[in-house]
Amino acid sequence: MNGLRSWITRRLLLGALQTAAVVLLVFALTEALPGDAAVAFAGDQPDPQRIAAVREAMGLDRPAHERLADWVVGLLHGDFGTSLTSGRPVAGFLADGFGPTLLLATVAVLLLVPVGVGLGVLAARHEGRFTDRLISSATLGVYAVPEFALGVLLVSVFALRLGWFPPTAVGYGTGLLGHPSVLVLPVLVLLARPVCSLARLVRAGMIEALAAPYTAHAERYGISGARIRYGHALPNALAPATQQLARTIDWLLCGVIVVEALYVIPGLGTVLMNAVADRDIPVVQGLAVVFGLATIVLNLGADLVTHRLAPRSGVAA
Repeated sequence: MNGLRSWITRRLLLGALQTAAVVLLVFALTEALPGDAAVAFAGDQPDPQRIAAVREAMGLDRPAHERLADWVVGLLHGDFGTSLTSGRPVAGFLADGFGPTLLLATVAVLLLVPVGVGLGVLAARHEGRFTDRLISSATLGVYAVPEFALGVLLVSVFALRLGWFPPTAVGYGTGLLGHPSVLVLPVLVLLARPVCSLARLVRAGMIEALAAPYTAHAERYGISGARIRYGHALPNALAPATQQLARTIDWLLCGVIVVEALYVIPGLGTVLMNAVADRDIPVVQGLAVVFGLATIVLNLGADLVTHRLAPRSGVAA
């Protein structure tokens, strides 16, 4: 127990350092962006004096270290700042876009785990046979298709040609849960590559676990094949797969920009694109910090689950 507490303490300290690094990196990268909100706000043919006046009114003429200090103090109090273009709190933008993005990610994860793990276990049980070759070939082929290309293909076939699903979410607002047909194509695009990578990882882990000496030892004691596969081999196979699942959930939360842009879904990805176009730095910074914190928290959770599933693997250490 002391060893586990020591490990958790080290991981929490590392998480705190990573959070500080994310905050500093986000601020530095947004400072390096060309132009600023004053230029965008001043119009297509801005007067230099007007730009200077707008920049002064927005506080953009202050030294970078002062703005960084104010921003960090605000973050510590849960204040992400105020939008430069609309005057709304950044937290309001996050709240507006969080619902659709979380809905997409939740539906995708609920389908990802049973489908990915199920395909991996099925391929491992039929190692070297037709089922295994079919699953391995299909997952490799689907994984090779970029999300944007797959999304366009699905829209062309199932929305425009067959008319089974809406091509975009235009006209549905944020009430996507009340219109499940709108979610089908975006969720399929989100699931495609994660299911393939998770299935292949589970397959490899299951094959390795079933070939381990403890499996043969359990068979000699007369333990049933199902209990060996699902009670002993699968937890060991899931230990590395947990890391992949954490990265996948992180990608679903933070990397849905392409999917939201393609299907015009008003989520965090759309908010981020609009903020970048308007040079609305506080909104960009707030979203980047949220995405970074989500990555850190998810990986910390994955390390803990891995440590509990296979403490001797050293994955989480």
